[in-house]
Amino acid sequence: MQVKDKVVVVTGGADGIGAALCRRFAKDGARHVAVVDRNGEGAAAVAKEIGGSAWTVDVSDSAAVAAMIAGVEAAQGRIDLLCCNAGVGDGDADRNNAASSPDAVWARAWGVNVMQHVYAARAALPGMIARGEGYILNTVSAAGLLSQIGSAVYSTTKHAAVGFAESLAITHGDQGIKVSILCPQGVDTAMLRAGGDNQPQNLDGVLTPDQCADAVVAGLAEEKFLILPHPVVLSYMQRKTADYDRWLGGMRRLRAKVLGG
Repeated sequence: MQVKDKVVVVTGGADGIGAALCRRFAKDGARHVAVVDRNGEGAAAVAKEIGGSAWTVDVSDSAAVAAMIAGVEAAQGRIDLLCCNAGVGDGDADRNNAASSPDAVWARAWGVNVMQHVYAARAALPGMIARGEGYILNTVSAAGLLSQIGSAVYSTTKHAAVGFAESLAITHGDQGIKVSILCPQGVDTAMLRAGGDNQPQNLDGVLTPDQCADAVVAGLAEEKFLILPHPVVLSYMQRKTADYDRWLGGMRRLRAKVLGG
């Protein structure tokens, strides 16, 4: 897909990777970019900058997501590219207990990191299927392919997001629906900075949001399911699937190194 003349929706568009995607799509000639975020002021600022529209939405609210999708379709006639980019990441309440995070933290992450994708697809797919074309890009994380040391909540919900994206591609690929997942490691965003410098996802280098946007544009052009701004992630995936037990042992050693035991 080339984004020129396309109608695009980006959730989590007020900052970070989402804002970089909005700016890049506008630069590349998208007909319209809808900037969606719970931070309405931030979404409005990005929308004003690029000449798009701003939507204040809690993406874990199914009715709010459906209303946003319907509103963009009514205003623009269609949605060509749906980017579910919003995400939340919380570390384990007790770093020595993977089950320590309270139910509210699990529920919030499940609502944003997983159900957002379900709600958005549920609302946008009928129009895409009727036209016989459409593209869904879900920002996941390398944590969804590998794991996230120190955050069972993040790792688990991101794994689920990968599974749902695979289901979208399998179920709707023959209906003209393309699906990609964006799976970076460390990216210089507020979420990463909140975790501090000593994070395992930083080991292979921290990219800028603009570099992620570059990878997205290249991946969309090739219509690749797996978009990896950090190409080394593919090697890690191959090691994981080749010998799961050895990979788990390596991850335990890495955990001890980065968390101090």
